[in-house]
Amino acid sequence: MSTVISTDAAWRQLHDAATEPYRKAGKFAYEFARGKLGRDPVFRGLIERGLIDAGRGRVLDIGCGQGLFASLLSSMAAMQAKGQWPSRWAPTPARSDYIGIELMPRDVARAESSIGHLQPTPRFVCGNMCTAAFPASDLVVILDVLHYVDHEAQEGVLRRVRDALPAGGRLLLRVGDAASRRGFAISQWVDRTVTRIRGHKVSPTWGRTLQDWTAVLQRLGFRVQSIPMSEGTPFANVLLVADRIDA
Repeated sequence: MSTVISTDAAWRQLHDAATEPYRKAGKFAYEFARGKLGRDPVFRGLIERGLIDAGRGRVLDIGCGQGLFASLLSSMAAMQAKGQWPSRWAPTPARSDYIGIELMPRDVARAESSIGHLQPTPRFVCGNMCTAAFPASDLVVILDVLHYVDHEAQEGVLRRVRDALPAGGRLLLRVGDAASRRGFAISQWVDRTVTRIRGHKVSPTWGRTLQDWTAVLQRLGFRVQSIPMSEGTPFANVLLVADRIDA
């Protein structure tokens, strides 16, 4: 159900609702959630472009951090149930069966203590994306994570993502375009800085050009659309919307 609420007002409501649960995990978790959701253009971009359509209820979030995407999905469903959804935004799932995979135990602990009470209950797996099981999913989300493993491992993850998706299943993959040298270098520096702030070890990274990312996905059986996703930032981030062609 939609209403006459403006998209800006709706986004403010979503931002507050999705970040409020993180107060329970402490100041760092709450402030990180507020900053990430408020400054990163990808979350609102996904909603305004209708990329999380209502039929994609089985969600796998790889590199989920403290589960912010799960909280956002829940808040979106609640707003729609109350009839507070802008008419300009396409509906998103009324219910999400969410599984998040995260390597860092502290992030998993923050996720569970903040949003473990949501219904349906999100499930968080502390594990390595290269070895963790990928359940059957309608939507897989990988934001700014895949560059932490080498090129061979990247293809291994993407191959297993493809196998977890049905025909028409969708992967939302944000990557840095290594062909944009300045923006890519800035994003890598910020990425390392944030990793340290979150209390994690900084690992080597393996970038690719947008052309290379697209070629890999197409070879694996995806139809790919690329959307610049750095608005308001100095980065070279691109969102790849990859739909599985066959199953």
